[in-house]
Amino acid sequence: MNILEIAPKEIIKGFKGRFVHMDNFTIGFWEVEAGSKLPLHSHIHEQSTQIIEGQFEMTCNGETKIYEPGMIVTIPSNIEHGGKAITNCKLTDVFSPVREDYK
Repeated sequence: MNILEIAPKEIIKGFKGRFVHMDNFTIGFWEVEAGSKLPLHSHIHEQSTQIIEGQFEMTCNGETKIYEPGMIVTIPSNIEHGGKAITNCKLTDVFSPVREDYK
């Protein structure tokens, strides 16, 4: 499978994702426009976010950091998190269980 052959979905303004759904997890390949904001939120899913390109400011459980390529954020279930793209970014998320709302 070629990731670029998956049709992108704009989930939040400026956040376009391509998703692969398995039985127990979802992988999201994001392209995020500079300045786009992810409001603070929480969900039942455990999540990891890896920065592939760019700089992304993430607040997780009240702590804010700037993440760069090669860095990863781990977000436990039901922990409040959000952020914003400082530059154009490419991110890879893994969610468990499956993100039914992204299908």
